[in-house]
Amino acid sequence: MDLLSVDHFRRQTVHRLPSAGGISSEVDPVAPDTTNVTVLSRFARDRDLVSLPVVESGVPIGLINRNAFMSEMSSPQNQERYGPQGCTAFMDRDPLIVDEKLNLEALSFRVVEHGEQTLAAGFIVTRDGLYAGVGSCLRLMRMIANLQAEKNRQIRHSIEYAGVIQQAMMRAAREALAHTLQDSELVWEPRDVVGGDFYHFARFQDGWFGAVADCTGHGVPGAFMTLITSSLLVQAIEQSNPRDPAAVLSELNRAIKLLLGQTGPRAGFGQSDDGLDGAFFWFDEAKRTLTYAAAKTPLFVLDQTSEDFVQLDGDRMGVGYVDTPMDFCWTNQVIAAPQGTLMFVTTDGLVDQIGGPKQTAFGKRRIRESIIAQRNERADVISMSVLNAYSLWQADQPRRDDLTFLCFRP
Repeated sequence: MDLLSVDHFRRQTVHRLPSAGGISSEVDPVAPDTTNVTVLSRFARDRDLVSLPVVESGVPIGLINRNAFMSEMSSPQNQERYGPQGCTAFMDRDPLIVDEKLNLEALSFRVVEHGEQTLAAGFIVTRDGLYAGVGSCLRLMRMIANLQAEKNRQIRHSIEYAGVIQQAMMRAAREALAHTLQDSELVWEPRDVVGGDFYHFARFQDGWFGAVADCTGHGVPGAFMTLITSSLLVQAIEQSNPRDPAAVLSELNRAIKLLLGQTGPRAGFGQSDDGLDGAFFWFDEAKRTLTYAAAKTPLFVLDQTSEDFVQLDGDRMGVGYVDTPMDFCWTNQVIAAPQGTLMFVTTDGLVDQIGGPKQTAFGKRRIRESIIAQRNERADVISMSVLNAYSLWQADQPRRDDLTFLCFRP
């Protein structure tokens, strides 16, 4: 949809929104000299009549509220005393009067500002300054509630569709992973429908490149960042060497900073400060080595033959942020990966989840314990073990962040 179409849609949508005139009712008004006896008779005949407008020469001058009027005229003495008099004695001389074109959002503010009496009595609607009808605040609240419910439904629908798009964006990577690594399990669970975590996987003739990353934020803002960074990552891989994950990180860092304007001495001043943490790795099939470079993202390695458990944490520098130098160089770590070596990489959503009896973080130790307990099982079983431990730890605590991890044997 082009910009002209978007603007046309916006204007058409605004035009269709209900206004004060759309929720008013045509109530026959009374003149100022109408007696209170006549007004009493009107209220008696029409049980649904909440307020009665008083109009002089087409211009509204007051509003008689049923409850207030009936309270005053309930006794025989008052009926005898005030009955023959004009109805202006019991009318509200300062009712809320609005034009029929006033939109509902502005109308709701006017109602609240005018006071509690308006909430009960309603308001008068005019057309070109002349009386046009009476509006009910109950109807106004119902209309606003319905509009809000519809707006929420549209937002939910849009976010759900955004989730479909986000998953489709990463489908090729997931399929390449499944075809390349027979013993692997990828868990991607956004905290909301969409999230700020993403993954990438690409097959080459002599090996494969993989990445697990956590962008700034979660929900819709985080999802926008995944669209940006995943696209930039593909370009970074093409412009550098996938066999050098540290170089890919550096190239991605420069691309994010330039695209978001997070460079120079005033970078980020009143602007964005966004980026990502993540682990990038290259597996050389001939040498059976994994080259790992990371920004604040751990890699757990379990050698099945020696049962040695190694934890690599990467560099403590995020990618693309204002405080990250443009020329920062990440470090490659080369790990021997003989047949059967188990590897596990995760974003901080797993590590930082609060839970347990003392409301502390799940932590890396519990991840290691869950992996070791199922070390001889397939990656999917190990992943389920980690997820079960995570869920038990979380209990009734809300999920803090997106959750993404990859368990595999290269």
